[in-house]
Amino acid sequence: MTDEGRSRARAVEPEDLSRFVVERLNAGDVDGLVALYEPDAVLALPGGGAATGSSEIRAAYERIVAARPVFTPGKQLPTLRSGDLAMTSVLLGDGAATVEVARRQPDGTWLWVLDQPRVP
Repeated sequence: MTDEGRSRARAVEPEDLSRFVVERLNAGDVDGLVALYEPDAVLALPGGGAATGSSEIRAAYERIVAARPVFTPGKQLPTLRSGDLAMTSVLLGDGAATVEVARRQPDGTWLWVLDQPRVP
């Protein structure tokens, strides 16, 4: 792990992940984006399909940040929790939403397992 990776904030609540993804997308921080997911996580891709696992998620984010888009935070909706699982969602400015499933890690932090970044 790089020094940058060691100093990167970790999600102590599942809702932190949504804030971190916007910050890291805007910073072009692909390593930081991948660090928000479990190694075998699944990220839904625009137009269908999915990126499964760290390598595919990394490739997807490399394509996304290459265009240097600017992302704005949406409105965090209430989190639904069951034990070590949490379903988070954010209402986006255009009326679409995100839906994610996070899992509490052994150290108490949270990582995404499933990420659907856009539900019309």
